[in-house]
Amino acid sequence: MASKEIAVFCGSGGVGKTTMAAAVAAMSAAELGGRVLVLTVDPARRLATALGLSGIGNVETEVGSEVFAACGVRPRGQLFAAMLDTKRSWDDLVRRYAPDAETAYEILANPLYVNITSRFVNAHEYIAMERLYEIHASGKYDLIIVDTPPTRSALDFLDAPKRIAEFFGGRFLKFLTLPYRAGGRAGAIAVDFAARPFYRIADRVLGSEFMKQLGEFFLHFQTMNAGFVQRAREVDRLLHDGRTTFAVVTTLESVPLREAEFFCAKLQEYGFDLGAMILNRVLPGYFTDPDVLDAAVGLSNPAVGVQALEDAFPESRWDSDLVTNVLRSVGESYRNFSIVASREQEQFRNLTGRNNPGAEVIATVPQLSSDVADLAGLLRIGRAVMAPGRR
Repeated sequence: MASKEIAVFCGSGGVGKTTMAAAVAAMSAAELGGRVLVLTVDPARRLATALGLSGIGNVETEVGSEVFAACGVRPRGQLFAAMLDTKRSWDDLVRRYAPDAETAYEILANPLYVNITSRFVNAHEYIAMERLYEIHASGKYDLIIVDTPPTRSALDFLDAPKRIAEFFGGRFLKFLTLPYRAGGRAGAIAVDFAARPFYRIADRVLGSEFMKQLGEFFLHFQTMNAGFVQRAREVDRLLHDGRTTFAVVTTLESVPLREAEFFCAKLQEYGFDLGAMILNRVLPGYFTDPDVLDAAVGLSNPAVGVQALEDAFPESRWDSDLVTNVLRSVGESYRNFSIVASREQEQFRNLTGRNNPGAEVIATVPQLSSDVADLAGLLRIGRAVMAPGRR
């Protein structure tokens, strides 16, 4: 983190990716210093809860030093959080790339604008990349940590600039706007739809007014195509820059782990820097301790368990049946956890051995006894992820 300017956190849903991004951001602000921003582009609004804040939006909000002080921490830097506001970001984009104020107004006022920019394929992912580039270019932050949507959507996140640029410069859009480019704004409606089967059917089904709004909207949008293409190239260069790294978050459960390995392979295929693989909710090592396991087996044996309690507390009186059931449940539960922990250790050995995903760092975060709901919990996770010398 000390040598990077952007860290993109990826992973499947439910593995703690948002919490992990917030934790690393909090720890970076506390220990590394500088101005650190954690930006979520995941439509699920979990980041505010993880940081103990409310009302996070498109404008960056600082996590005050008093929040750190309540945890007994004096941060070396500052921590900020922001959540992508798709509508506002698209509005800003239109105003930036439109050739003039009139064109920008006509795009923003078009009834189709809100629906298209909120539901269009890759619209959310594209604007997320645009926002990331804008924030980085501002130079206000030393480190930007990005919390992406779940894995498969995150691939769209990486491809979005290219796909959006291809669409607005593509053959379909040229075909759709042909009457309006040929006839001009005033003469568009007068184009002979009967001469072209596509326009004739579209006019009959959708109506001339709708076709006019649709054609004019995309005609105006095409005036910004050069800006889209240029920014897509700049964003792609930024993501491949040595200052940008990716971290894949997963658990050691089979399905999320396969997703993580898939995404690691895709990152390398795309030529991105795979800085870390973070294994979350890993069971503690004592679950595979042979001596402790022997003790758990002993608890499952009524004669051994009850006798051990009587020896430890000779003056106490026990309901032997109740004690037997409790000890058997505890012993069996521990043995079940031991099986899972052994499987996790085997999977970890595979990751660091023959199935190594190619990450520079493989970090583990232990399973916690309770959910993380405040900054203190985030810092605890951050310390586990960023332990010195971890490889």
